[in-house]
Amino acid sequence: MLMRAVTAERETPEALPQTLPGLVDRRAGAPGDAVVFPGERATYPEFREATLEMARRLHGAGVRRGDRVGLLMNASLDAFALQVGAMRIGAVPVPVNARFKALELAYVIRHSGMHLLVAEPLYAEVLREAGAADLCRVVIGTQEPDFAAGAAGVGDDAVLAIQAELDGDTDGLMLYTSGTTAHPKGCVHRHSAIIAEGDRIAERLGLGPGDRFWTPLPFFHVGSIAILAGALVAQAASLQMAHFEPGAALDQLEEERCTVAFPAFETIWLGVLNHPRFPTADLSRIRLVIAVGVPPSLVAMQERFPTASLISCFGSTETCAFACLGEARYSLEERSTIIGLPLRDIEIRTIDPETGEDAGVGVPGELIMRGPTRFVRYHDDPEQTALTIDEDGWYHSGDLGRLDEKGRVSFVGRLKDMLKVGGENVAAAEVEAYLVTHPACEIVQVVGAPDARYTEVAAAFVQLRAGATATEQELIDYCRGQIATFKVPRYVRFVEHWPMSGTKIQKFKLREQITSELEAAGITEAPRITSGR
Repeated sequence: MLMRAVTAERETPEALPQTLPGLVDRRAGAPGDAVVFPGERATYPEFREATLEMARRLHGAGVRRGDRVGLLMNASLDAFALQVGAMRIGAVPVPVNARFKALELAYVIRHSGMHLLVAEPLYAEVLREAGAADLCRVVIGTQEPDFAAGAAGVGDDAVLAIQAELDGDTDGLMLYTSGTTAHPKGCVHRHSAIIAEGDRIAERLGLGPGDRFWTPLPFFHVGSIAILAGALVAQAASLQMAHFEPGAALDQLEEERCTVAFPAFETIWLGVLNHPRFPTADLSRIRLVIAVGVPPSLVAMQERFPTASLISCFGSTETCAFACLGEARYSLEERSTIIGLPLRDIEIRTIDPETGEDAGVGVPGELIMRGPTRFVRYHDDPEQTALTIDEDGWYHSGDLGRLDEKGRVSFVGRLKDMLKVGGENVAAAEVEAYLVTHPACEIVQVVGAPDARYTEVAAAFVQLRAGATATEQELIDYCRGQIATFKVPRYVRFVEHWPMSGTKIQKFKLREQITSELEAAGITEAPRITSGR
């Protein structure tokens, strides 16, 4: 039998505090866990005290309102306490991608203008290579003696007095978007966006004090703080992990009695579903799973875990996580093809990317969004900000989608994830959606491979299901006669490990791989195929 959350009357959006630290203070008397990690947890009052302590340390280290504070840390109680602590004194936390190499780290430190960077000891080498200590003050670990001692001369009253001067328009967070062809961009969110996102997540998911909301997303991912904000609004528990590992995730989901799971990506949720212990694990309290993927993958994942409703979502760093969320009341077909309905007060349109005109119901177009959760600017980059946010306040996502007559959104693909095969547009997601229906295929990623005749052709990278076998020709033949010939992959490569950027597969590295392989082999033109078998 499914366990339902306790329904509680939440504040109206207008009654919620304007800042995340204010929300932590408002919840200080709530019972139960606030934040839980494998091996550590904090109740609501304990979490508040931890954030105040970190605020005192930061103030003692000379951090003031408007300063950027870098956090090269994995998700942990200390990391979250430090993030909220920085917000208490009007500083802007900048969680840094823990996968960054020295050049990337040095760029983010310089570009953000960090006053101070707190890093875990395990990153000492990349800090040295980046010359971080020459760029800002570096604190190695939250327990570094000088940093910890700095709190002694700062009282809670001083911190709360500074906090009282902040409001929803205060800059609250800077997250760097992953750059594949250019430098990462510093995406700035105000406190109001974080609060608005948490409120709307709690509303759409029906979160209450009985809920235990899980995500394994890394600390530098916007989903991490969004789930924390949603849990705080609902007086629920936020369950998170420092590193995703399928076995540890399964243990946490079971032992912590998770009710809503946000694995986000199929690469993560399939790791849980494929774990040898999954069939015997007691996950009966989970009522919702939120993940993205092509429709056949979503259907397959739902069938493997039928006791919880699997819904999809759409969002980005720029939308402070979710802009759309699905609903359990929809049919499986709807839940697998519709990524959701826009959250309250969020507007979404589809436009022709060339003309800017509305695309119309059912017609693919670029998804553009505006609303209270939209980011305010890219740090120190007015040109890119102006290219991304138009004069009417619409954020241009670079994603292609459709709107139905009810305003629900279906995802088509990335504008930059469109192949141009002999003049024909091919959405990589469409080819992936068909090929993943082959019984041997678990995950499929399609990229463009250079071709002298067609400019580019489809190349499919495939992760097979456990114990399954398939050949390149078998998968090519599976597509022939079923999808248009120009969409059929001309190359298939099998992979066991994906190049990842935090949680996302790096398609540009797959393109580089197939391009280098073909160049090394002297192949300039793909084998020709016909529509027949």
